[in-house]
Amino acid sequence: MSPARVRRTRWLAGSVVGVAVLCAGAAAVATARDDGPAPAAASAPRTPSAGAADAGFAREMAVHHQQAVEMSFVVRDRTKDEDVRRLAYDIANTQANQRGMLLGWLDLWELPKTTPAGQEPMAWMSGHPGGHAGGHGGHGGGEAGFEAHDGALMPGMATRTELKALGAAEGVKAEVLFLQLMTDHHKGGVTMAEGCAELCAVPAEKRLARGMVEAQRSELDLMADMLAARGAAPRP
Repeated sequence: MSPARVRRTRWLAGSVVGVAVLCAGAAAVATARDDGPAPAAASAPRTPSAGAADAGFAREMAVHHQQAVEMSFVVRDRTKDEDVRRLAYDIANTQANQRGMLLGWLDLWELPKTTPAGQEPMAWMSGHPGGHAGGHGGHGGGEAGFEAHDGALMPGMATRTELKALGAAEGVKAEVLFLQLMTDHHKGGVTMAEGCAELCAVPAEKRLARGMVEAQRSELDLMADMLAARGAAPRP
């Protein structure tokens, strides 16, 4: 892939991410103040219950995002490649900001930030094809029978073993592993965000979820190109 194409693709991804963050931030403020446009959403509950999709998505996507931030910081110390380091910075910055919004909503709703004891991860997505019995695939398909394992609590999350391998890798090896792990991570994130866009009731949260889908799909395309430039591909 030519340097010019990398720059154009990276600019597009960065633009989509930036717009998503700005729009989500404005929506969060409007919702918190209860002064946003209400007519179309007058019947939507302003305070979800602890078991609602809105709360489940906020809790679990906050955890999902936290791992993406951690992986991004790890790879920035394992490579000097500016393209990978810039992508890692964009992901860390965007997902840390979105995580703050999600946790802020849980505070606003006076709901717990951790999954209730005895409740399976992804239970809030039981009414969506990519839910607990689904998983992830493609840009948000289904992988039947996902089970939490080795620290991977939700679809797309890296295991403890994979994170240890990333921390031990260097140079191109670290770049390829990061791009593969983050590709899996984004696919799982897209599935979760699509679930919220369909199942959540709070308008601002639905808008944030839709923005996540668009931004992460753009980054999936960018990471596929970056892997190809390194003679690699996303994991099957």
